[in-house]
Amino acid sequence: MNKKLLKKMKEQREKRLEELKGKVTNGEIRAADLDAVNGEIDTIIEELQGIKDELGNDEDSSDEEDEEPAEEEEKSSEEGDEARDDDNTDEDRGAVLNPEQRDAIMGAISKGLNVRAKSTNKQIEKQIRSAFANFVVGNITEAEARALGIDAGNGSVTVPEVVASEVITYAQEENLLRKYGTVVRTEGNVKYPVLVKKAAANVNKKERSNTDEIDETVTEFDEILLSPAEFDALATVTKKLLKMSGVNVEDIVIEELKKAYVRKETNYMFNGDDAGNENPGALAKKAVEFTPSVPVNLKAEDAGQKLYDALIELKNTPCSDVMKKGMFIVNRAALTAIEQMKTNDGFPLLRPFQQAEGGIGHTLVGYPLDWTDATDKPGDANLPRLYFGDFKAFKIQDVIGALEIQKLVEKYASTNRVGFQIYNLLDGQLVYSPFEPAVFKMDIPEVTGA
Repeated sequence: MNKKLLKKMKEQREKRLEELKGKVTNGEIRAADLDAVNGEIDTIIEELQGIKDELGNDEDSSDEEDEEPAEEEEKSSEEGDEARDDDNTDEDRGAVLNPEQRDAIMGAISKGLNVRAKSTNKQIEKQIRSAFANFVVGNITEAEARALGIDAGNGSVTVPEVVASEVITYAQEENLLRKYGTVVRTEGNVKYPVLVKKAAANVNKKERSNTDEIDETVTEFDEILLSPAEFDALATVTKKLLKMSGVNVEDIVIEELKKAYVRKETNYMFNGDDAGNENPGALAKKAVEFTPSVPVNLKAEDAGQKLYDALIELKNTPCSDVMKKGMFIVNRAALTAIEQMKTNDGFPLLRPFQQAEGGIGHTLVGYPLDWTDATDKPGDANLPRLYFGDFKAFKIQDVIGALEIQKLVEKYASTNRVGFQIYNLLDGQLVYSPFEPAVFKMDIPEVTGA
């Protein structure tokens, strides 16, 4: 239904409520009319609610006019009103309304005239998002922020779920370990156990006698606890940018939050080398080092074939379960080297998928390949590095509601900036049985294995 028609219908129903209000004020509605009038008011309120909801949610509606149905409805409404007024005389319709009846009808009419469109989930989320950003930059007070559903106090504010999910979604796009790993969300700062085991079964073709006991099997069973670590990140925004009119403050703040958070989280999971916040289960530390049996010289004429042979050897190293679920994650240097390489029969090492899936558009020796700069060796981005394995073995624990932000004004006042310190509880580790390593790492310097 087009917007002009909806507005016309809204005006008609509000006009009818005003007419009824006038009739009540002038004493034209009697006790005998009470049930019919109340029923009409309830119907009008319900219709007004639906019209205003649709008007609020349908901003792109067509502006084509089609007023005939509304005119007919108005006409029929007027005829019905006249019929009701003419059917009976004042004597037949009984006594006038008592004060309680009159107040009840006037209250219902007032409710109908003040009905508001219900907020959609999208509108509520937008309001929370805006309130959060405006509180962070100081545009609204703490009391105003709490009234809008923001949990704030003691100089810090909990990042609302709508914003936290936006930050995490961005993290999933930029941090491949979130994209391909296993994420578990927990309540509170609790340790999340991950079990790894390997057991061997017995086989016996003969029927066991009373003295032929079952042999003990070799079993390896371990428990690794993901314990959320406290870590923070810092983003700064210039006061000039925050005070410029026409600039969307919430987009600026949330964009900076995303970048700062993802940089810190990604390094924690890939390298885990932050001073005082080391991660022993980081990918670079926990992945098993792999060295090909035949050295690879990237400058040699047969470098493509040698690298292909090394990759075949690498992908055949894990156990069958890992190999079936395997994929490559490489850095930019490795991607560049692979793209330039061909086997001796002229086929390129990197080949396109027939149909890209999940953002992966290429395969390497038959397995999906994705790349990220986070795979770089710290301090040596030019070293080609490849990881191969089942990245579902990388377990990530997110603590629900732990993401907080604190505004730092005085600290950066001398440079006319505002700082935003992000706090979170998180752990991410590569977890596997010692008997079944899940991910292998291969570096390719100019000559590997020499």
